[in-house]
Amino acid sequence: MSEDALTKSVRVGTSGYSFADWKGRFYPNGIDKGKMLDYYATKFETVEINSTYYGIPHPAVFFNMLKKVPDNFDFMVKVPQALTHRRIDITADRDKFINAIAPLTEAERLAGLLAQFPYSFKFSQAALDYVAFCRDAVAPNRLFVEFRHNSWVNRQMYDRLRVEEIGYVCVDEPKLSGLLDPDYFNTTDTGYIRLHGRNAEQWWDGGALRYDYLYSDEELKEWRKRVKKISAKVKKQYVFFNNCHEGKAAENANKFIEMIGSEEPNKQ
Repeated sequence: MSEDALTKSVRVGTSGYSFADWKGRFYPNGIDKGKMLDYYATKFETVEINSTYYGIPHPAVFFNMLKKVPDNFDFMVKVPQALTHRRIDITADRDKFINAIAPLTEAERLAGLLAQFPYSFKFSQAALDYVAFCRDAVAPNRLFVEFRHNSWVNRQMYDRLRVEEIGYVCVDEPKLSGLLDPDYFNTTDTGYIRLHGRNAEQWWDGGALRYDYLYSDEELKEWRKRVKKISAKVKKQYVFFNNCHEGKAAENANKFIEMIGSEEPNKQ
């Protein structure tokens, strides 16, 4: 794949965009919160919406978001915590959520839905069946799943996700016991990467500081290699930076876009 083709097939963005501590770092100092997405969309072509995990908005929220972005901009949206964490009595929240994202689906601007399961959700046949249940619950929207416990990395998971056409989310996170290694593979025709940072000291109880991490150029180069290597197996790739503390995600995302478009990034 040529570098130009790679650039066109890889979409890079951040996990969320409306952060006050991005002002003066990514956003202009005096920007109004209501103008943040307008500005963000001048730099990136996609965004991951995580706020839907905490609360399900009125459809008007997404309708108004669409007004702020160009026609080539798309959204990845996280499913509510009822589906991934509570995992009982999900019908009401699921129905409300599907109604909320209707403006995106009707405009064909929904890239997919992200289901981020907790560390406590470990692999079992019942858990695997539940993941498939979630896929059916949000169909026909595309579902991508992120696991936090490394018990999920096995052949059964891989084969089932391929059969169910559920996308696997590769994560970059600290090298701590029980967490997943950054192995990048695909179970559908779309690759998906979430880079959380490698702040091991703050990971378990650091709150927002868990994501206080700036990737070095060398670390980003390694990810560029993975992205290029898998490009022959997928039609599209999404790379979202979730190291959002003080605008580091936007800084790294901009740098990664530069690297994707460069034949030999930062050659010395």
